[in-house]
Amino acid sequence: MLLDPARGYDLIGDIHGCARALERLLAGLGYRRVAGVWRHPQRMAVFLGDLVDRGPHIRETLHLVHDMVEAGQALCLMGNHEWYALGWSTPALPGSGRRYVREHVPRHERLIRETLAQLEGHPGDWRDFLTWFQTLPLCVDAGRFRLVHACWDAGVIERLLRDYPDARVDRAFVQQAGDLQSFAAHCFQRLLRGIDMPLPRGLTLTSSDGFTRSVFRTKFWEEDPKTYGDIVFQPDALPDEVASLPLSNAQKAALLRYGDAEPLLFVGHYWCRGTPGPLRPNLACLDYSAVRRGKLVAYRLDEETRLEPHKFFWVEVGGGMGLDT
Repeated sequence: MLLDPARGYDLIGDIHGCARALERLLAGLGYRRVAGVWRHPQRMAVFLGDLVDRGPHIRETLHLVHDMVEAGQALCLMGNHEWYALGWSTPALPGSGRRYVREHVPRHERLIRETLAQLEGHPGDWRDFLTWFQTLPLCVDAGRFRLVHACWDAGVIERLLRDYPDARVDRAFVQQAGDLQSFAAHCFQRLLRGIDMPLPRGLTLTSSDGFTRSVFRTKFWEEDPKTYGDIVFQPDALPDEVASLPLSNAQKAALLRYGDAEPLLFVGHYWCRGTPGPLRPNLACLDYSAVRRGKLVAYRLDEETRLEPHKFFWVEVGGGMGLDT
């Protein structure tokens, strides 16, 4: 996908309904609201997905970002939460044994609950936003930099682009993902959720968001990992006795590598903490848990080919979940 080389780009991480923080972030980056749309005279915003769920101003966030995209002032990628909304709302293929691509079970309902509640009185908006979600690309390769919500898997992306050259999938692809063994399901899982590794010995962990999980999120760039602790990439640490366990050869083989010589890569998704900065000279995560007492983070990209720490820009998000000041 080609982007205008004459413009600078402000790459923005997961918003999750924190519209007030987004307005403060855009204002701090030099954007101004003109004719109802946030604009910058030289720059363009690029959103890495996860606009919806959890936060207090989801509908406002969707209108703000959608209007910027429609006006040519922004590009937005699909995040796993936009994918969840599509799967929740899309009927499954006949004979699949389910009504919707994403089954309406309590765990899934809990994730989308805030979005459904805040859009309940605006059914026209919800239909329009679902139609828009269907148009969002799953990844962008701009040559000297790349964008994906969670994980750059070159093999999956190569196969995806054969049928969808702009990485924008259709309704049929979404429906195919109802089959968890399909390439569509694997594509959404890998690009929008990353690589989850099962915890050993049947162990489960209850994370800070209240979900009990039997897997953990992993790095996809570590060159020579040896233990579970070397590859964990999530805010909830593994117990010491798990972190010190050695990885098997099969586990190591299942991981990806994103080399130092690859183009700049920007992701969201992983709920980082602390002071925003590069993970590696060519890799940055811009999700700093905005909706969980964190930061809404941007990176101001110009012509550099290695990340510059001073170009991370962020705003604090007031009191965490439910507060967006």
